[in-house]
Amino acid sequence: MDEDVEILSFRVPRELDGARLDAALVARCAGRSRSRLAAAIKAGAASVDGVVVTKPGTPVAAGAEVCLGLPRAPAPPAPEEARRALDVLYEDEHLVVVNKPAGLLTHRTERGGERSLAELARASYGELPSVQGEDRPGVVHRLDRETSGVIVLGRTQAALDELLRQFREREVEKTYQVLVHGEPRFDSDWITAPLGRDPRSADRVAVLDLEEGGRAAETYYEVRERFAGYSHLAAQPKTGRTHQIRVHLTSIGCPVVGDRVYQARRSHAAPAPAGAPVARRQLLHAERLALRHPVSGAELVFEAPTPRDLAEWLAALRAARDA
Repeated sequence: MDEDVEILSFRVPRELDGARLDAALVARCAGRSRSRLAAAIKAGAASVDGVVVTKPGTPVAAGAEVCLGLPRAPAPPAPEEARRALDVLYEDEHLVVVNKPAGLLTHRTERGGERSLAELARASYGELPSVQGEDRPGVVHRLDRETSGVIVLGRTQAALDELLRQFREREVEKTYQVLVHGEPRFDSDWITAPLGRDPRSADRVAVLDLEEGGRAAETYYEVRERFAGYSHLAAQPKTGRTHQIRVHLTSIGCPVVGDRVYQARRSHAAPAPAGAPVARRQLLHAERLALRHPVSGAELVFEAPTPRDLAEWLAALRAARDA
């Protein structure tokens, strides 16, 4: 048996006869959210009478044997290990600012079983406040797993509340470096396209009319460098919608290099320059974050250096352009 998986097993009681599989699991598995259980079912981790079931809405009969395998949460790291894993840009008793590497979750997802930045911070600094769920200690905002760069965490409840307010009121300035396919028409421009969950895929975001459920979203960009078939941009999202920069840039024909979710097949895409590494993630980096200290009110600016993969791509593109 896989020691990293917790097996939950029970027979459906008479009072749950005909209930949805996910509802039956919620009733019998205290402390686990319906969304996490539904995600596990869709991933093929559930069976009814020995048959794998992947639809959360499948009805179950009284007496049926239900089994579900859930990944166990990783053991918390030792404080010394956690501290070594964090690239701290700034800290005081109120907040900590970190340069998050690509590949690390900001906080644990409903699927669980994976270490996150928030958990490393809690192991390093002790218990942190949370207003967004116990799996999000200290979390003020988030970066996608494969997005690198500056992220801030609150260490006290007062600091967390004030930082959340600044983000909510759009008082924080965020600047991202991004490498895209193609070349924008303008050297700088606003993209003001509403965004919402893609009706064809719950895991994706799409440009939607407000009448279709889209929410207002604004991104300002400037071209830093143009290359043959590629552009290096600075992007400043004025709203904080999920996947905003990636979807907005795709909407103007400039998908992010390495983005496997929103980059459509591009038969006309320019070849990668000689010497460029394989883009194993979207080349999007939170370069700069400017905000006010949650207690003193002092203006603070934090910057994270260009990550190695993006730097190597830029060097290869410059070499090809200047050859």
